[in-house]
Amino acid sequence: MKAAVRNVAKHFPTAIVTGRCVEKVHSFVGLSELYYAGSHGMDIKGPRSKKHETVLLQPAREFLPVIDKLNHEELTGARTRRLRAHGHGGQAYRALEEATKATPGARVENNKFCLSVHFRCVDEKSWSPLVEQVKAVLRDFPDLKLTEGRKVLEIRPAIMWDKGKAVEFLLKSLGFDDRSDVLPVYIGDDRTDEDAFKVLRTRGQGLGILVTKCPKETDASYSLQDPTEVMEFLVRLVQWERMRSPSAARPRVAAQQQ
Repeated sequence: MKAAVRNVAKHFPTAIVTGRCVEKVHSFVGLSELYYAGSHGMDIKGPRSKKHETVLLQPAREFLPVIDKLNHEELTGARTRRLRAHGHGGQAYRALEEATKATPGARVENNKFCLSVHFRCVDEKSWSPLVEQVKAVLRDFPDLKLTEGRKVLEIRPAIMWDKGKAVEFLLKSLGFDDRSDVLPVYIGDDRTDEDAFKVLRTRGQGLGILVTKCPKETDASYSLQDPTEVMEFLVRLVQWERMRSPSAARPRVAAQQQ
C-alpha cells in the first residue's frame, strides 16, 4: 500500500485525512511528500522537507490547553488559575483515562486536537456504560463535544470543523477550488468520512469512495470492499495517468485518502 500511495503522489496532489494526530500518521506512513490533515482535519500540514514542514491550518489551536495531557508542574501561577477558571486545567485526557480504566479493553488516545476512546476490545455489554462514563467527564469540559466513529468515541473541540471542511480547505489552498478540470477523489471507511463524502456530493465536484464489505447508507458515490481493492484502485489510477497522452484534455485528479 505504501508504494501505491507513493506512486499516486508522484502524479497527483495526495493527502491523508485522519482522526489520528499528524505526527503518529506521518511516522507510520513515512511519506514526506504527502499532505496530512490530522485530528479530523484540525491540524493540516504540507509536504515536509529535510529542514522544515509547512503548517497550513490549525483551526482548533486555542483548545490545546483543554485537550492536552499536562502535568500539574507545567501549570504555574496565573496560567493555572486562568485555565481552572474556564474549567479546563488541561485535564480532559487524564480525566478520561481515570473514568475508563475500570473498563477492560478501553483505551484513551491523545491525538493532539482531539481525544479518542477506543472500545473495539471492550465487551459489547459494557459499551453503553462506557459512553455514559465519557459523557459524565465531558460535563466538566463544555468546550468539547462527543462524536462517534467506528468502535471509537471522539472528543473534539466544539467548533464547526470536520474532515469535510479539511477537504474544502485543501482544495482551495491547492488552487483546485471550482476547477472543472480537477476531480477530487476521497477514499474512507469510517463514519467520520461521511462529512467529506457529503462535501464532494454537495459541490458536485469529485467522487467519494466508501470502503466496506456491507451495504450502508452513505454520501459516497462508489465503494470498494477492502484495503486490497483500494490498493488495486490506486495502482490502476497511476497506470491510467501514465498511459494517457500528455496532450489529452483530461481532468486532473486530487487524490485524498483516509
